[in-house]
Amino acid sequence: MTTRRHLLLTGAALGLAASPLAAFAAEGEGVNDTRLAGLLDAFVKEILADAPQTASSLGKDKGADAALKRRLDDVSAGGRAKQVAAYADRAKRLRAVPRASLRGRDLTTYDSVLYAQDVGAEGGRFGYGKDYANPYVVSQQDGTVVNTGEFLNAQHLIETRDDAEAYLARLEQYGTALDQESDRTKDAAGKGVVLPDFLLATALRQGEEARAQDPAATRLVGSLAERAKAKGIDGDWQARATAIVAQKVFPALERQIAVLKSQQPRATHDAGVWKFRDGADYYRWGLKYNTTTDRAPDEIHKAGLDQGAEIDAMMDGILKAQGFTQGTVGERMGALTKDPRFVYPNTEAGKREVLAYIEERIAAIRPFIPKFSKLDLKAPVEVRAVPKEIEAGAGLGYMNFAALDGSRPAIYYVNLSDTANWPKYTLASLSMHEALPGHAWQGAYLAERPGEIHTIASLMNFGAFTEGWALYAEQLADEVGLYADDPMGRLGYLQALRFRAARLVVDTGLHDKRWTREQAVAWMVAATGRSVGAITSEVDRYCASPGQACAYKTGHNEIVRLRAKAQAALGDRFDLRDYNDAVVTTGGCPLAVLEGVVDRYVAGARPA
Repeated sequence: MTTRRHLLLTGAALGLAASPLAAFAAEGEGVNDTRLAGLLDAFVKEILADAPQTASSLGKDKGADAALKRRLDDVSAGGRAKQVAAYADRAKRLRAVPRASLRGRDLTTYDSVLYAQDVGAEGGRFGYGKDYANPYVVSQQDGTVVNTGEFLNAQHLIETRDDAEAYLARLEQYGTALDQESDRTKDAAGKGVVLPDFLLATALRQGEEARAQDPAATRLVGSLAERAKAKGIDGDWQARATAIVAQKVFPALERQIAVLKSQQPRATHDAGVWKFRDGADYYRWGLKYNTTTDRAPDEIHKAGLDQGAEIDAMMDGILKAQGFTQGTVGERMGALTKDPRFVYPNTEAGKREVLAYIEERIAAIRPFIPKFSKLDLKAPVEVRAVPKEIEAGAGLGYMNFAALDGSRPAIYYVNLSDTANWPKYTLASLSMHEALPGHAWQGAYLAERPGEIHTIASLMNFGAFTEGWALYAEQLADEVGLYADDPMGRLGYLQALRFRAARLVVDTGLHDKRWTREQAVAWMVAATGRSVGAITSEVDRYCASPGQACAYKTGHNEIVRLRAKAQAALGDRFDLRDYNDAVVTTGGCPLAVLEGVVDRYVAGARPA
């Protein structure tokens, strides 16, 4: 239930106009101020030059930038230091533009980009981690083994012979990336940063399972060979890729496995980052990075408890109406989780049924889109199961945004390692979150309206905005009537909302209040009724990405609060579609900036 886009930058905003959306078709990629436009153009070139995988994800690795398609990201310590220095340098250059001279969209773009640079530079003082927002270089959900193979398979397109050669060039660098990670993992251990024993065991298992394959049978080889054949591109792709995997990838993978094994004696069962020497400061920064607010752990923890109780009351009403009256809400939901009426068979046929039902629910929401938006976006979505080779440590569901050039649709991944994690009544709300009107819809604006917003909006992700919008999208589906004849589907929506409130409690519990993994799992299972397997996967994710789980409900709360504020200000003039479009067409911004966006939308909607 997240997006696989980890850079930290952002996009643009609203302008003052007689119509709330009238200023959105600005010249110069959505930036009117020529000095700001030139600076942002320079930023984009710099960022893509240092993030070639992002360039491929967005379809920006063509033409003059085609060389980017032959490179993987530099994940060395030096590469990370370069990124942090770039944050500070861009912030300095941006401050040279007089903020007082900016208006509307330009003002929000400026504020958003500057916020991102400052937070990124601030994180540089914590000298460990994959990107400092993820404290472990390699984990069950981060690193080359988990992410790069699927990137090559899904986002490195094979259309021409040059594309296939570029794939091999990247495959040649796979081993180098593994060694860079191994070096940083050893360095982090010297600073006391070692994976908890349970995460280390999973990461090791993933590496060992990858190494146990025959090189020729790996997805790294098969993806290239199969796609080149499908396009009629002659060549010895299978043999060449197999040689690289055998001679370069597997030896580096063996070295990484050895590094992880060497850390097992030092790994403890402590789940939270409080165990680091600067753990309290790191976690507060992690919350700031992920929620784009300055809210303290105690405040977030209390919000989760309070809102959870409110949602329980709503769920209780539906449960009683459906004849489920015994036990707590969590206990009743736990019983429903195991009810065979709602669970798909954990077979290949059952997994195909899950994917088919998801596609049906996405189709079902499309007729409702004119009720919540005037943007008329196409928003194509492809639904896939998480690849089997990474499903053990991957999230339960996540989205890869569409390429900006239209070459690839949004891809919505569902982890089907165990279909018991996905009772039927949970799938509609999940699909509203990941697909429409959630992540895929928000991302479609960036892909389908390129002249309205600067490319920089697509390069980085404010998690509280992105995940907050997706959670708000679940609410929109309920409000426009998707569940009018589906009380169990509405119960699934409320359970998902309850789940996000529980995340506020559990994430702060783990990293601030020193909860154990077992304590977090038990509390969350009792609160949500989700299966132990699903919750264990979730808690492990929170352990590896402190603060990220707090982005969802924090962002949702703010979008809902600002909607109520706009509605109170506009009265009869309030139009839900205009409000939603005003939020989406920012392209994503910090919550610290969003209120100014909404204030300008309200000012533009009022008569002169």
